[in-house]
Amino acid sequence: MTRAERTGFKLDPWFAAVVVFFLLAVAGAAYPALRSDPSAPGLLLLVGLAGVALMAVFAFGAADGKAKPEAGPEALVEALEEPAALVTPDGRVLAANAAWRETGADASRLPRGTAAPALFVALSEARAGRVGRADLKLGEQEFETVVSTLGSNRFLVRAAADGLVSEHRRLAAPEPVVALSAPPAAPAVTGPDLYSAAAPFGAAVIDAADPLAAAITEANPALVRLTDGRAKPGARFAELFDPASLAEAGKKLAAGAFPVEVELAGTKRAAHLYVAADADRRLVYVFDVTDQKQLELQLAQSQKMQAIGQLAGGVAHDFNNLLTAIQLRLDELLQRHPVGDPSYEGLNEIRQTATRAADLVRKLLAFSRKQTVKRETLELGELISEFEVLLRRLLREDVKLETSYGRDLPLVHADKSQLETAVMNLAVNARDAMKGMGGGVVRIKTARLTPAEARAQGWPEAPAGDCAFIEVSDTGPGIPPDLVTKIFEPFFTTKAIGEGTGMGLATVYGIVEQADGHISVASPPGQGAHFRIFLPAYTPPADAAPVVKPDAKAKPAARDLSGAGRILFVEDEDAVRGVAARLLRARGYEVIEAADGEEALILAEENAGQIDMLISDVIMPGMDGPTLLKKARGYLGAAPVMFISGYAEAEFSDLLEGETGVSFLPKPIDIKTLAERVKQELRTA
Repeated sequence: MTRAERTGFKLDPWFAAVVVFFLLAVAGAAYPALRSDPSAPGLLLLVGLAGVALMAVFAFGAADGKAKPEAGPEALVEALEEPAALVTPDGRVLAANAAWRETGADASRLPRGTAAPALFVALSEARAGRVGRADLKLGEQEFETVVSTLGSNRFLVRAAADGLVSEHRRLAAPEPVVALSAPPAAPAVTGPDLYSAAAPFGAAVIDAADPLAAAITEANPALVRLTDGRAKPGARFAELFDPASLAEAGKKLAAGAFPVEVELAGTKRAAHLYVAADADRRLVYVFDVTDQKQLELQLAQSQKMQAIGQLAGGVAHDFNNLLTAIQLRLDELLQRHPVGDPSYEGLNEIRQTATRAADLVRKLLAFSRKQTVKRETLELGELISEFEVLLRRLLREDVKLETSYGRDLPLVHADKSQLETAVMNLAVNARDAMKGMGGGVVRIKTARLTPAEARAQGWPEAPAGDCAFIEVSDTGPGIPPDLVTKIFEPFFTTKAIGEGTGMGLATVYGIVEQADGHISVASPPGQGAHFRIFLPAYTPPADAAPVVKPDAKAKPAARDLSGAGRILFVEDEDAVRGVAARLLRARGYEVIEAADGEEALILAEENAGQIDMLISDVIMPGMDGPTLLKKARGYLGAAPVMFISGYAEAEFSDLLEGETGVSFLPKPIDIKTLAERVKQELRTA
């Protein structure tokens, strides 16, 4: 290396010529001055001329140095003839030359599309000090580009020597594939995807074949946020997840079965893990699927509740038939063994037990939404205020009851007794939750909510129009999160044995759902449990009759249960049919028995015009009750029809469209109720 190269000095020919001309000018001016007057003034004049000349020379040299600065990376890019650009790792273009811009490519970012994975590999190669290659589509043409590094976090992307990608080579080249599962072979991977920095899912590179034994090399911001900052270079990849979920995850990873479901450590959030293989390295993707899992759990819970409801309804229907036979037989025996008879006490205990069983059946039917309901127009505030006195008696002395009534409360169309039962069960449940706490508060709040307010409070599918809102809350310990999805299941209870049947909340659930409403529960930490009932607001028709309240002081009239008439009684349960027919005959009626719909149709034809009333079960083998009525109507004439069933009337009311003179009596039934209804229907007819 020469001295000039070591010092950084470079002689410019034009600068040398200027110096020579200045020196000649000074010499020409000094010669006549020295010849004519070599005195002191002349010498001073010569020194001044020399100084001015030297100053001019140095000023010219400095100006020339400033005019020619050292060329930087941007100037290098601009000097290249082929399309070239200076880019950052996230794809931003810092500088591009004229050839790049003439292709029509975006001057601010690298092109996105199918080439992105290949470009990512090329950038990774360049970051490692090697030359990367990738096919990029610039404008309407596709170029083979060479990627190299230019300092820290800067890359030079330029078209290769062969320029455009030929159609033959493009078709022959394999398409880049983003592998979500471990493929047999994959391109070298040494860093996250080019666009992973802005991706909503987590991405990272790990340094070993086994993800559970590997360390993180690089991680994108999404994974850092998803793991609360634990995804850092050098950290063990397995530490990002809950250890309990890694046992099953390890088996799936070994088998290459993707996605692998894991739980993020410390967050209780679910995630799906995908791995792309590359020799002894792995590129991993982590997707947060917590919301998806929550929806799946809600759907599974809804389907489970529906299946349990169908099972409960079927069991209750069959149990109702047995209870009906038991109660009717008890009525018959109690008539033979009245008060004072040695057998009366035992029979009375059996009747009380049967009554408790019938109450349990009603709860099952309420849960399965097949309970018989008698809807009426109710004023919500008045309903709760009247019921408040009874509620205070149900609560212990150390439990305080607080009520809050909202303004402009809407009317609701529901069964009064059922709605009271729902509120009572919630209040009793709140009371029991505070047992052993030295007292507490049960709050009942009513309000009118708009659809938006209802959705915010816990009814996601709130219909259009306002709704009535009833909230029953307490100051107890609340409900553990793992039990929230189970509390409405029949027979599920956290109470001690003998303190509850587990049907209270299940009954509330069925009552509310049958009233076309919704119930939700919230249990914020340290704030007790909040049960919220939503019911659609009801607007009565203009011609609806006003609600007439019964006179509590009026005495019921004495009932005469005897009568006369021919009754066709259809029931597939022999015990129910036999006892009911015998008891009706004892009260003066003539009863024709039929075990199914087909037999009843034959008897109706044989006794055409002579049947005063048809009593039939609804669900029977073969021909059901509504079908029997349609086929036998010609033989019955205007005779009244009464259906008896363990199911709610709404379950088959659509099958009776166009029929008149039809009534309904729910099972289980007793002989007094049956005889009274028969006499009433015959008298009306």
